Amino acid sequence: MGAPKKAPARAVSDDPEDLASVPLQAVLLADSFATRFRPITLERPKVLLPLVNLPMIEYTLAWLESAGVEEVFLFCCAHAKQVISYLENSQWYAQPKFKVTTIESHNSVSAGDALRLIYERNVIHGDFVLISGDTLSNMSLMRALQEHKERKKKDSNAVMTMVIQRSKPSPITQQSRLGTDGLFMAIDPTTKQLLYYEENTNHLKGTLSIDKMLLVDNSSITLRNDIQDCYIDICSPEVLSLFTDNFDYQHLRRHFMKGLLVDDIMGYKIFTHEIHSSYAARVDNYRGYDTISKDIIQRWTYPLVPDVLSLGNSATNLERQGMYRAFEIGQSRSAQIGPHTVIGTNTTIGSNTKITNSVVGKNCAIGSNVLIEGSYVWDNVTIEDGCELRHAIVCDGVIMKSGSVLKPGVVLSFKVVIGQNFVVPPYSKVSLLKQPTKQDSDEELEYADNDSDTLDPATRTMDKLNGDSSLEFSEMQDHVSSELGYGGAGYIWSICEGSHEEEWRHSVAPIPPEKVAEITQVIEDDLELVSQDSNAPASSGELKPDTQINAEDDAVYFEKEVEATFLRAVNENVEVDHVILEVNSLRLSYNMQAADCAGAIFHSMMKLALDATHSSQNELLRNVHETVNTWQKLLKSYLPGKDEEIEVILKFEEICLESVRELSPLFTQILHLLYEKDIITEEAIEDWESEKKDADEADRVFVKQAEIFLKWLREAEEDDEEDDE
Repeated sequence: MGAPKKAPARAVSDDPEDLASVPLQAVLLADSFATRFRPITLERPKVLLPLVNLPMIEYTLAWLESAGVEEVFLFCCAHAKQVISYLENSQWYAQPKFKVTTIESHNSVSAGDALRLIYERNVIHGDFVLISGDTLSNMSLMRALQEHKERKKKDSNAVMTMVIQRSKPSPITQQSRLGTDGLFMAIDPTTKQLLYYEENTNHLKGTLSIDKMLLVDNSSITLRNDIQDCYIDICSPEVLSLFTDNFDYQHLRRHFMKGLLVDDIMGYKIFTHEIHSSYAARVDNYRGYDTISKDIIQRWTYPLVPDVLSLGNSATNLERQGMYRAFEIGQSRSAQIGPHTVIGTNTTIGSNTKITNSVVGKNCAIGSNVLIEGSYVWDNVTIEDGCELRHAIVCDGVIMKSGSVLKPGVVLSFKVVIGQNFVVPPYSKVSLLKQPTKQDSDEELEYADNDSDTLDPATRTMDKLNGDSSLEFSEMQDHVSSELGYGGAGYIWSICEGSHEEEWRHSVAPIPPEKVAEITQVIEDDLELVSQDSNAPASSGELKPDTQINAEDDAVYFEKEVEATFLRAVNENVEVDHVILEVNSLRLSYNMQAADCAGAIFHSMMKLALDATHSSQNELLRNVHETVNTWQKLLKSYLPGKDEEIEVILKFEEICLESVRELSPLFTQILHLLYEKDIITEEAIEDWESEKKDADEADRVFVKQAEIFLKWLREAEEDDEEDDE
């Protein structure tokens, strides 16, 4: 790819007073990466797919409005009429200080094409925010915008600032928690200029080759493989000009960004803005959909949460344990609604039905003795008696006949009918449409529109079924043959050759047990080699893609990720062996020891006990007993010897003085509990006391508090010795 041509100047003033008068604008791409959500996106645009019972675009627009954006240009090509119709009937067309304008095109097949069309319309008059319609964030744009403007004043070639966030990839899947592939960046730690960007690093086997001149030309470089690209960019108008003058720029990252990074003629620069406490994520695949949905339910995205962000009369009430219920639902007394579950308005739930860690939309009819676990049921769905759904996605209008079962990873597209007692195999994609013979690239925009002439016969059949309400079910079956049992309607799409690995990697389902066993062995082997690992540059300019991050920061992030893993295990009833696997992957990723894992797990356990309902010290102690009884196997897995046990006691002291002070009066009782459960041995407790012998009084607070218990231990040991004699 050749060097980019110089962007022609547009009439955009650099005067601060003029800039202040220009409203903040945003370009929102509605279509990118929609093919990863097929077959669903053949029938509905991705931005209108529900995310915790609200269309994705609602989160994006709500954030842009709150962040001070005044004008949004929404570019859409696939299902454009659906997007336009939705917006015309939404609150966004009536906002006095927030204008949304749609730009429709049926000829654009890439983000580059979309931005070239935006340039031709001459609607952008200053710096603008570039995002996709599947982005959710609660960050403030003020600081990032200010940094961008100040850099631009000093250096006219500073044309883009991209928002990034720390997120270590999992060694299990080599993906982030959002299901996106490995990402490697080189950043100037002083200026925050982006120097190198490499996606999909999974195949590189632990090394990357970069140009030696990058090291020669820059006095300091930070190498990062713990970064998540938020796909939120602050751009100068020159970005649009560059796309117009370089027609080989199609993909925002692979073409445009890399083109600028390798160019040494024009000198355009991209900078980064890292967020720490805010939330930003993009729904790129089904696993990301699952993760972000859980983040919304657990309120990491506040104020973009169900009880605050609602449409019309669909108000939702937040209850204990993260349960959200609409005010108008019909629920049998014997039905059980578990934690971190959302139930939409006008939905009915039959007797002895159990729903946990799931989202159920509006106007759904759920029968008796139904099990829904870790699943997403959209609107107007009928689930008859005795059905089971585990980690599945069920789109609008689906009917599941009695006794039918969805195995983990299943996706049922719109109006599919599952026959009586039929079992849908794991990871199946089911649609009323036949599977296309041509596979589009994930890097292209969805371009076929319902109203265009590019529809295939299967899609026209779908339009007929959707549009003619007079068609009875028997007539529909004449149009759509079934592979889904008696009374079923739909096609099970085959998994493309070479895509079996991607199915579990990008699914809403947990990692399959056979993969857990396979990867566990690999991780255990890798852990043995961690101490021998070297981060020194290899010959020929190859660098290990590791990080130059402060060790204290690593410890803090490690504890946070272990806590998030632990809480997810609690809320979703994850088996202990699976939790151990996840913690081991974090241990490998952060290069931590068993003692670090034990300390982080113990801290998480104590916080869980503290967060549980209690009104007295006795009730808090009871919570601790229950937590320790439930999770002692997990904690013991990281206590191979006395040294690790001592580290847990030291960690206990630390949290009693800092983050979990309510446990301070119960230190002795909890230490005694750990001893009784054979979690902490007598030798570890004695050595801990011995280490504190010459410490300052402030460091001996808990030794003094435990004097009676320590004396009892010594006397018990002496009695045992006398008995032996």
